Amino acid sequence: MPDTADRPAAATARLDVLVSGYLGRDDHRVGSTVSLVRDGDVVVVVDPGLVSSPRAILDPLAALGIEPAAVTDVVLSHHHPDHTLNAALFPESTVHDHWAAYRGDLWLSRPADGVELSPSIRLLHTPGHSAEDVTTLAGTPDGVVALTHLWWTSAGPADDPYAPDREVLRASRERVLRVANLVVPGHGEPFVPDASTPR
Repeated sequence: MPDTADRPAAATARLDVLVSGYLGRDDHRVGSTVSLVRDGDVVVVVDPGLVSSPRAILDPLAALGIEPAAVTDVVLSHHHPDHTLNAALFPESTVHDHWAAYRGDLWLSRPADGVELSPSIRLLHTPGHSAEDVTTLAGTPDGVVALTHLWWTSAGPADDPYAPDREVLRASRERVLRVANLVVPGHGEPFVPDASTPR
């Protein structure tokens, strides 16, 4: 029986992937997957990091009718620059990481685990790629989406070379897979997890 303790309470969120991330290219370019999650008045950008230019994030937002000032929250999956570099595009938002929420000069310390941005959007502290990793769970009409860096792409890697502890990574992956119907990884296209998904 699936563990539902982490599942968002509602299923009314909408997901749009603004930038599909990439890595391992011969030209040394790396891009983070940047996503938009909306639930009512809550407008969340996840991982506004390394992209070819700020327009790579702002143009898809504009096409959806979203101005930067309308973004209420930014979630950083972890503190590596390739996932944080463009957070300043959203100066009116509250920024969330593993241990605090920030707005202007306000620093509100709190653990991310279980924080609800809306009834359909919940944060989990899921250490793995780094000790500070946060997964954003979005309850949608089609199921629960996990926006996370526990996987770089659908292929894993099975053994993340940056993971400080392989068993912690495995436990966090298992926790997310108990509730996720779709995974949006840190540097790739969304994928439906199955038996071949690296644990």
